[in-house]
Amino acid sequence: MPQTETPGTEVAPRTRLRWWTELPLILLVYGCYSAGRLLARGDVSSAVDHGLAILRFEKALHLNAEHPLNRLFTREPWLGVPADFWYASLHYLVTPALLIWLFRTRPEHYRRARTWLMTSTFIGLIGFTLLPTCPPRLLSAGHGFVDTMAHYSSYGWWGAEASAPRGMGGMTNQYAAMPSLHVGWALWCGVMLWRHGRTRLAKVLAVGYPLGTALVVMGTANHYFLDAVAGIAVMGVGLLLAPPVMRLVDLLRARLSPRRTPVTDGTGSPIVSAGCQTAAGERIPRQRESRLDAGAEPDASPSDAGEGAAAPAR
Repeated sequence: MPQTETPGTEVAPRTRLRWWTELPLILLVYGCYSAGRLLARGDVSSAVDHGLAILRFEKALHLNAEHPLNRLFTREPWLGVPADFWYASLHYLVTPALLIWLFRTRPEHYRRARTWLMTSTFIGLIGFTLLPTCPPRLLSAGHGFVDTMAHYSSYGWWGAEASAPRGMGGMTNQYAAMPSLHVGWALWCGVMLWRHGRTRLAKVLAVGYPLGTALVVMGTANHYFLDAVAGIAVMGVGLLLAPPVMRLVDLLRARLSPRRTPVTDGTGSPIVSAGCQTAAGERIPRQRESRLDAGAEPDASPSDAGEGAAAPAR
């Protein structure tokens, strides 16, 4: 049976996402991410203490993936140089590309995915603020780590002081290592590819990209193993918080947006035809005139004749 709507009620349509509103929002979040990293510099001595505490904790748990990977990347340029390019580039290319892909091809999933990513990013900024951490590459040489970004700086655009372009190392916070959002964002990309990619290549990349990123951040001595674990945990918390965040945003939007009141004709019946002459049971504007032209006088009306009136003689 066809569904009918109760007069005076209407279902509010879902807000359609537009690129000219999404792009400033993405840029705003990325700007907050970059500014938050700069503002959360913290005390260098505290950052070093935090880094050493993580290293000692990993050794107590017999976790030592960073040292062998770092030695391998330092000894083999064919591994170290691509790893540095990976670390300095893909973080800022793959994630926006997947956001655009979801926006264009999976719009029904885009908003939740974007909210998940943004919520997790803000949680990561809280971690940078509360726990500034010195990455392995900035520890003293006695701890056995080599900064591959500085070791292979002649191969790329980055300088010896950071993964930023040469001369811009001072514009980054090198102690924003816990959690690793490189790993967190890569995990988000992997989940999106696995869930929404339809090819075997997409499934392979869904597994390979997060795993490769985790190996790269440790092999280049930019993060500890526990930084990568924390990045995964942050994404898990962001995933859980995404639905309530969306509900909160919808509630705020509903309260801030002007309410539309239905226009009535004086009898309490809403006018929903936008000025077209329609009546109950009529689906096409001007349907009444077409009926009148077919077999009734223009100035006659159903109320004038009555329901029991006889049909006119032919």
